[in-house]
Amino acid sequence: MKKNFKKKIGILGGTFDPAHNGHIEISKIAKKKFKLDKIIWCITNQNPFKKKSNLSLLKRIKYAKKINLKNKFIKIKYFEKKIKSRKTIDLINFIKKYEKTNSLYFIMGADNLINFHKWHKWQEIFNECKILVFDRKGYKHRSMKSLTYKKFNKKGLVFISFKKVNISSSQLRKI
Repeated sequence: MKKNFKKKIGILGGTFDPAHNGHIEISKIAKKKFKLDKIIWCITNQNPFKKKSNLSLLKRIKYAKKINLKNKFIKIKYFEKKIKSRKTIDLINFIKKYEKTNSLYFIMGADNLINFHKWHKWQEIFNECKILVFDRKGYKHRSMKSLTYKKFNKKGLVFISFKKVNISSSQLRKI
């Protein structure tokens, strides 16, 4: 008799320029709190809302893999070439088919929630997965006033406060 097992998968997308302990920490919290089977770090070649990445795509992928050698539940992937898109909704739809699951959790920082309503088919993303928003220092107030938060709070959006890792990719690039 076959078990009807649905994997619970988290998606953390971004440029990871560079990946850091903050990314790992929110991945660990999401895995534990929502009982996720794995988390896929979907590295994008270029975030349409940010300037060009400092490191090449290949270097960012290699570094993300290197810092996650002990975190077997985190998988580092680049899907844009395969799906011929960098749109989040296309990524989510692809992963649902690729992983054969309907149990997706999209993980993001509170800074991304502020402009989430500008993302391609942003409302459709809420139909396809639960959104986990991790608080970031200096962004909580603005993100909770955002159009997205007002519309989807308690309807597929979970805001998570936690003991923050005081580092960001932009801070690391300045070092």
